[in-house]
Amino acid sequence: MTKQSGLGDYLYISGFDASGDIGSVNRVGGGPAVLDVTAINKLAMERIGGVRDGGIDYTSFFNPAVGGTHEHLAALPTTDVLMTYVRGATLGGPVACCIAKQLNHDGSRGDDGAFTFAGSTQSSAGSGLEWCQGLTAGQRTDTAATNGPTVDLLTGPTTFGLQAYLHVFAFTGTSVTVTIEESDDGVAWGAVTGGAFTAATGVTHQRIATARDQAVKRYLRAVTTGTFTNAVFAVAVNRNEVETIL
Repeated sequence: MTKQSGLGDYLYISGFDASGDIGSVNRVGGGPAVLDVTAINKLAMERIGGVRDGGIDYTSFFNPAVGGTHEHLAALPTTDVLMTYVRGATLGGPVACCIAKQLNHDGSRGDDGAFTFAGSTQSSAGSGLEWCQGLTAGQRTDTAATNGPTVDLLTGPTTFGLQAYLHVFAFTGTSVTVTIEESDDGVAWGAVTGGAFTAATGVTHQRIATARDQAVKRYLRAVTTGTFTNAVFAVAVNRNEVETIL
């Protein structure tokens, strides 16, 4: 794998593409808290993992347009938001997702005239930050029911289930259901048990998780069904390679 820059990246917030007004993503982080369990008979530290955490922090430019980034971020909702950082917007590429609380929207006017806002988020759903793979290359637009392109996870099956995330950015129609399908060979497909998102009727975001002891095959794809003429959405999935409970 060749080294990459962070050019051509995206930041999605609960079905809103904030990318065009984001100057930098300052933190994409998470992991378990470190618990000190060093006994008195030890000569070095002993540590075990505790509760998981995570968050995505960013700096945004000031865009006061109706429906623009400032309007979305200044609302500071008390409910959870879905933060998604998309590295390069390629099919199967790395995507970081986190169900989180938006903590702030702090403006700063520099002496050079720049007016920017600092934003930070912290995970709040007990799942922390997850590095996923994109089942869509950034945003995907379907105008009718569609079988999406295949993502090869290179190994499989695994036996620890998966988690998946959905943003719906725009929608016209009655409803659209996004379902994750799996295959052993990329030819014969079937729905992942527990891998269907709730039918969407507008802009929305969701996280789903399958059973923790569920087998997941090597090939995955995102499929849409329903009655609609326009659905703009993004899907990312984290197939667990080790046992997890979240």
